[in-house]
Amino acid sequence: MAAGITILNPGLLTTIQDAGRIGYQAYGVSASGVMDPRAMNVANILVGNDDNEAVLECTMMGPQIRFDVGNVIAITGGDLGASVDGKPVPTYRALKVEAGQTLRFTGLRGGCRAFIAFAGGLDIPLVMGSRSTYMKAKIGGLEGRKLQKDDVIGFRDPKETIHNFDIRGFTPEFVPRNEYTLHVILGPQDDMFTDEGLKTFLSETYTVTPEFDRMGCRLDGPVIAHKNGGDIISDGIAFGAIQVPSAGKPIIMLADRQTTGGYTKIANVITADFRLLAQMKAGDKVRFEKTSIAAAQEALLAQRATMRILHYTFDR
Repeated sequence: MAAGITILNPGLLTTIQDAGRIGYQAYGVSASGVMDPRAMNVANILVGNDDNEAVLECTMMGPQIRFDVGNVIAITGGDLGASVDGKPVPTYRALKVEAGQTLRFTGLRGGCRAFIAFAGGLDIPLVMGSRSTYMKAKIGGLEGRKLQKDDVIGFRDPKETIHNFDIRGFTPEFVPRNEYTLHVILGPQDDMFTDEGLKTFLSETYTVTPEFDRMGCRLDGPVIAHKNGGDIISDGIAFGAIQVPSAGKPIIMLADRQTTGGYTKIANVITADFRLLAQMKAGDKVRFEKTSIAAAQEALLAQRATMRILHYTFDR
């Protein structure tokens, strides 16, 4: 294992995540993975990694990290006030960090989560094909837990520099707003809600509550009316599924969601909007807008096209 980083302060919640543990929900194992796949992809492309290489996901208050060997990094997602040895550094561009330098985050400026990619990847073992941390089951990442003070993580193949280093930058994407609009596909149990309930869901504004973690985001706002209660026979739950229990308040299921659930799901946030969902925080306002499967697919394809363009621009 090559030398890497030492965690001087872990921040509020910092975990190792990649694209997730795909294919094991049937056995009761959550997919986990990053909350904002697009931010992870961009960070990795900026440092020359595969799109889905494991990154550090930092929530609200970022960590303090000492580099024991130099490497190239990139920080994307929300703006947590990144600095190296006290000097502010830009997000969404490749950065050289030398051995002995310290990366800190001075405070939340916009969004909720930042993602740090390291050229050559982190030296973390694969568990069921993924390096993602699933804290409830204590698997993946570093001992299946969030990072702690004095943790040491190696690099697999650190880089002193990378091809086209000077042009590896991208316009920061997340812009805080007074109200977020999340596009949704209705179903699979939208037929269990009254017409008035569906109208409420698609026309009213909801508020993100403090009950918001990697498992789910509970919202407060007008009650969404069912026809005959919110209980169903348990079935599978996707990232972005919006459960509505009998009390009528929506819960958006996230990366560490349980594999099955017994509440009605009125809709699902489209994959292209996970980048907004991951950056919301307590007190933020959100509305839901119905869209079609075709439009959702087009939005995701557009995001993937952007990733291909970045690869072409930086790696040619």
